[in-house]
Amino acid sequence: MGELKVGRMILGICQTNCYFVYREGSKEVICLDPADRGDYIYETLKEKGFEVAGILLTHGHFDHIWGSRKLRELSGAKIYAYEGEKDVCENAVNNVSEQAGRAYTVKPNGYLEDGEEITIAGMTCRVIATPGHTAGSCCYYFASDGILFSGDTLFQESVGRTDFPTGSMSTLVRSVKEKLFVLPDETKVYPGHGDSTEIGTEKKYNPFLV
Repeated sequence: MGELKVGRMILGICQTNCYFVYREGSKEVICLDPADRGDYIYETLKEKGFEVAGILLTHGHFDHIWGSRKLRELSGAKIYAYEGEKDVCENAVNNVSEQAGRAYTVKPNGYLEDGEEITIAGMTCRVIATPGHTAGSCCYYFASDGILFSGDTLFQESVGRTDFPTGSMSTLVRSVKEKLFVLPDETKVYPGHGDSTEIGTEKKYNPFLV
């Protein structure tokens, strides 16, 4: 089994990280948070010889889902999100897309439970519910490779804002400390915005969490 590789496109008005993950030697990818322009994501990956095998959403805010339906349409891949995010994914007010001037909703093909493992194209990750940024924010943990996709829950020396619908700062801090800081310190963290970091680094230096 090849090493897990992570690619990134930075898309949309919020400079959101859209990741694609694949095993070395494989052409099937999981796309995380198709932030905008699903046709562009599809064509870019296709030009690289990749096929989208699945789509994972860390949460339902507009800047993470605007490209999701088009990418699903073009690729045939299914979309998954944590079950606690239904009221955000499927509500244009709660996901702030209406306020952003481009009302948008997405209905995932499947909602996942906290702790559930999902395998797509031979890649297995565990859903970690991390409410706070939104009520149904989650992270995806690829334990075999020590990689975490944290969405807008945990950033490099920062955390996600909580002033949008369903957000709560106290809940977010508790989520990070109880659900993420128990992971190995060397776990590589890929956030929804900005550069990657590690769990150990955030435990030491994140001013919101120390």
